[in-house]
Amino acid sequence: MSSIVTSSIPARPTPSRGLRRMFAAGFLLLALAACAAEEKPYVEEPVDKLYNRAVDFANQGNWEGAAKTFDEVERQHPYSTWATKAQIMAAYSWYQRNAYDDAIAAADRFLQLHPGHKDTAYAYYLKAISYYEQIADVARDQGTTQKALDALNDVVQRFPTSEYARDARLKIDLTRDHLAGKEMTIGRYYQRQGQHIAAINRFKTVVEKFQTTTHVPEALHRITESYLALGVIDEAQNSAAVLGHNYPGSEWYVDTYAMLTGKNVRPEAKEGSWLSRLF
Repeated sequence: MSSIVTSSIPARPTPSRGLRRMFAAGFLLLALAACAAEEKPYVEEPVDKLYNRAVDFANQGNWEGAAKTFDEVERQHPYSTWATKAQIMAAYSWYQRNAYDDAIAAADRFLQLHPGHKDTAYAYYLKAISYYEQIADVARDQGTTQKALDALNDVVQRFPTSEYARDARLKIDLTRDHLAGKEMTIGRYYQRQGQHIAAINRFKTVVEKFQTTTHVPEALHRITESYLALGVIDEAQNSAAVLGHNYPGSEWYVDTYAMLTGKNVRPEAKEGSWLSRLF
């Protein structure tokens, strides 16, 4: 019997690195295509069902889900009465999520589309407090603080008798105090550097623009201090006199008076000074 001769089967060649990458890429494309094929077709839902789902998300504290679902109400049913309410609720939900930029954008859009709506005052207020809650420490840039002040003033000026105006007025005082604090921080820095003219200009800003804030007594004291350092005695006497007249019990006046008398100078009001036009 003749033997059967079998040829040896060569080993399967190992694909090169380039081929392996091609195979992997092809597999990925096939997988993505399969996923796309499995996606459910878009189906418009009843407006009340969508809105109630958004409310459920809000009640659960899922503010991002609520905001996105309120947005979907408007997208699917833009001309329904629910859409208008959903817009302001989306802004509120973004605010609750601390997504302040999204809340401001949603409030602005509501105001553009519905300037005469009954919720307009609330939209202005929501925008204002979204800025207000982003106010940074006085050591940082205060651009957002100024935007908060402008937005809060909008609420008070447009809706002076509203419930939102009362809270806005309180926040305006706090915001102005914050802005004055920033000017004081910069002024003190200039003063420590011996740049007394620059320091005086910052302190003057506090006295002129933020007269109702808690920083004014210190600003007047430091104006006196810098004028004395420059040898401008008349202005030093005048700022000290204004400080003593308006804040006689202030610790800043006690320090100012001691500083002047230590140099054989007394507080004295001068006519025609820039301070005489303010106080």
